[in-house]
Amino acid sequence: MKQESTTIKLPVLHSKQSKKLDVSSKLIIKDEIHWKKDSKLWPILQILAFVAALIVSIYVPTKQMVDLQPYRIFLIIVIGFFVARNIISLFNRKVKASNNHQAQFYFVVALLLILWDSLTTKSNYLPLPFFPSLGQVLQVMVEDAYTLLISTLFSMRLLIIGFSIGTVVGLVSGVLIGWYKEWCYWLFPLIKVMGVIPVTAWIPIMMFIFPSSFYAQIFLIVLCVWFPVAYMASNGIVNIEKSYFEAARTLGANERFLIFKIAIPGAMPSIFTGIYTATGISFATLVVSEIIGAKAGLGWYINWAKSWSNYAKVYASIIVMAVVFSIVMAIIFRVRDRVLIWQKGLLK
Repeated sequence: MKQESTTIKLPVLHSKQSKKLDVSSKLIIKDEIHWKKDSKLWPILQILAFVAALIVSIYVPTKQMVDLQPYRIFLIIVIGFFVARNIISLFNRKVKASNNHQAQFYFVVALLLILWDSLTTKSNYLPLPFFPSLGQVLQVMVEDAYTLLISTLFSMRLLIIGFSIGTVVGLVSGVLIGWYKEWCYWLFPLIKVMGVIPVTAWIPIMMFIFPSSFYAQIFLIVLCVWFPVAYMASNGIVNIEKSYFEAARTLGANERFLIFKIAIPGAMPSIFTGIYTATGISFATLVVSEIIGAKAGLGWYINWAKSWSNYAKVYASIIVMAVVFSIVMAIIFRVRDRVLIWQKGLLK
């Protein structure tokens, strides 16, 4: 007797149904990022908090000499931004989720601005020059806009050159250490020794070796970037599953294929971890390196303002540096998302 074959018919998803699944999956990802519960109150409270900060700035008498116009313009721009975002959120789900998620944070930021303004400009409880208000910091940023811009461009030139060279050298040396035992034997002890030495300890040696302060500054940034990138790249290669290489060799892959198609892509998460670490260290090194004969730069600006006890300028340069750092990190995250798109959905 012939056995009757049983077939299971799977439902066929039409294009509209598949689009719905895609949309639902995007919503799941969005909810993981914006996990705060929906609230109609917090987006309004964040606007009212910044309005309160503006009212305090305008109507409460001041006890310090400061031009508050830049600060008030800043508050008006922030209020306008949040009002516009609230209106857009009525028609855009993504903007609504982002606005709702960040509302509590910006509400607290506005309260801190009120507290900062009250303790400094309005009451002089925190005296000058050590505790300038945000109004004074913004006043300095407006008055020294050209100097800050030139200093930022000089620092970015130094950072881009040093960071690029350090990343390439770190990536190459990390791959060599992680793949070849001979390179690991000679280079890894050097990394362990040089990685623990503070960058400031190299300043006298760099001033003697290099003919100009510019090359010495670049070398210091290269040095601080090289260690974390090289270490994490080598560690990433070592921790790759050996079965991947064995399977590739079984299929006839040569050494070049194993390095560039398996080892380096597999180590990319660790490499980007090293790049994140190197980014933070490089900004700290930037300030230190610009002590060496620099005539411009954010580090130079900080040291120059500190010598005159003008801490409003010091805080202004720190704010500029924080903004630049945030932009650089955002770019790195974008590149990471492009390179590691295969990890999407696997890791939080």
